[in-house]
Amino acid sequence: MNKQQICILGSTGSIGTQALDVIQQHSDRYQVYALTANNSVELLAKQAREFQPAAVVIANEAHYEQLRTLLADMPDIKVYAGQQAIDEIVQADPIDSVIAAMVGFAGLSPTIHAIKAHKKILLANKETLVVAGALICQLAGEYNVPILPIDSEHSAIFQSIVGELPGSIEKILLTCSGGPFRKLTLEQLEKVTAGDALKHPTWDMGAKITIDSATLMNKGFEVIEAKWLFNQPPQKIQVLIHPQSIIHSAVQFCDGSVKAQLGLPDMRLPIQYALSFPERLPLNVDRLDLFKKQPLEFFEPDTEKFPCLGLAFQALEKGGNMPCILNAANEVVNQAFRMGKCSYPQIPQIISETMQRATFDPTPTLDTYFRTDEQARQIASELL
Repeated sequence: MNKQQICILGSTGSIGTQALDVIQQHSDRYQVYALTANNSVELLAKQAREFQPAAVVIANEAHYEQLRTLLADMPDIKVYAGQQAIDEIVQADPIDSVIAAMVGFAGLSPTIHAIKAHKKILLANKETLVVAGALICQLAGEYNVPILPIDSEHSAIFQSIVGELPGSIEKILLTCSGGPFRKLTLEQLEKVTAGDALKHPTWDMGAKITIDSATLMNKGFEVIEAKWLFNQPPQKIQVLIHPQSIIHSAVQFCDGSVKAQLGLPDMRLPIQYALSFPERLPLNVDRLDLFKKQPLEFFEPDTEKFPCLGLAFQALEKGGNMPCILNAANEVVNQAFRMGKCSYPQIPQIISETMQRATFDPTPTLDTYFRTDEQARQIASELL
């Protein structure tokens, strides 16, 4: 059997490193063709030595010479740099699947190029569908390209609806850990720091997504993703706070039955399911022990304490380029909060005001998204 050739966009991040572990566990089936990173040049070089891809790309061109030096004794590995190089590498003929694990708006362009090159998309970069869901779905249909989710929640939904008819879905039940601040009061939230927010109770993720989890913006993004991935209106998507992160999400059907996917918090399972679908392969991860005494609790989200979730629903209802505005403002304030340049309560305030000030376009094109992203970032930065 020919090995599937895999390109990982964002190989040095949390998803990327776990994807490499899955590939290593099934080296008889999968082979790394290309790896990309933004700034983590030393880790990228280490990964290249271990997996020996045909090419590596560092997005930040300032690191090109260092990367080339680190791999100078491996002439079979081509070394490139820059955003355009990432857009080009995903189109390479041997590639079968692209794992889109880059963080933020930067993941949009290479994902579009991969779709146009007829590559199967394994999507972890949620901003791609948040920013341009309508366009991505249109292109995926036009080029007959499957988009398989890697997010644990969307993978759980996907696993629950396999074999079901689309019209049978009554409600998507999107679970959420609640993050590290679930039990804090509004007064306590005024004093939390980025260090506090980065202490996630159940998941080990990158800094940006961990902050988004603390504000529940991450869950808002996942609501928008679910709308596009599963073709469901926002009123059919319900968010449930589930602190144990055992039930990764569920689907309620028209006959009243509910199907859910359960497991310990480990991203390697949804990564492998997307890679191997429709097969299930053995995976070396810890197993869920249902005999252990642990509660499975569910709560309604508090949008007064966590207004970012409500802002995401508003952006989805408004449509057009509003989710793009939401995402751009969030990227700006997320980074500012991590750098100590804004308080936790200011995050939703600045996002909300940016949504009011930025130019709304009900029928955006790809160029519109890039202009919108730039304008919204500028507005959010000025508000900071």
